[in-house]
Amino acid sequence: MRQADFSQMGAMAATPSTMATNAVQSNMHATPATAGAGSFSSVFRQVQGEVARFIEQGGGNATSLNPQGRAYLEQSQPVNVLGSINQGGEIGETQQQFLASIKPWTHETGARLGVAPEIVAAHAALESGWGQRPLRQGTGADTNNLFGIKAGGKWQGDVASNVTTEYEAGSGTALKKTERFRSYPDQASAFRDYAQVLLDNPRYRAALNTGSDAGAFAQGLARGGYATDPNYAAKLTQLATRLQRTAAAE
Repeated sequence: MRQADFSQMGAMAATPSTMATNAVQSNMHATPATAGAGSFSSVFRQVQGEVARFIEQGGGNATSLNPQGRAYLEQSQPVNVLGSINQGGEIGETQQQFLASIKPWTHETGARLGVAPEIVAAHAALESGWGQRPLRQGTGADTNNLFGIKAGGKWQGDVASNVTTEYEAGSGTALKKTERFRSYPDQASAFRDYAQVLLDNPRYRAALNTGSDAGAFAQGLARGGYATDPNYAAKLTQLATRLQRTAAAE
């Protein structure tokens, strides 16, 4: 997820205990402590790479993957985020309502960042589970934090503590942690702060002014450390690409 003071990260939270970026974990991360551990690790990396290429190419028919690849894909995809768009690119009613509710802010934010509004919408959908899994205050109130931005030491606004999933560098092991997240009075404030975080932090410079290139934006975020999920860029790229195709067909 985010590192303190930057937005500081990943899609993806049916409850306050998870985040949209990090809701789904793969049970394939653990390497058995046996003589065959090295072989298992090699196979896992091969499967992970195959799935990453599949996602980056826009998804499609998962039967083209081997059984291990399909199993990994199912476990690594964010629940109700990528799966809510079928292979024909059609988006469900709940997802359409979410996109309509944030449309003014995605256009404003996209203009500020120099990226297509569909990419901003995809990022919000990925992090919030289409708005269905928001980060919440202890009272249960919505924080309006659609982008999973953490509250670092310089943050002066309201804060909400939530349990989230982080992935260890190298091993990719998923760990549960309690983190402090920014809380906003409304969605407009959340979008404007999100844009400011990306504009102010040089680590995300590569994501700015990428236009309609969803892959370049997603890679720029991932390389800047926005998320610890090793598949974050691929997930965001696939979702943004689908939203762009849908918008182009309208």
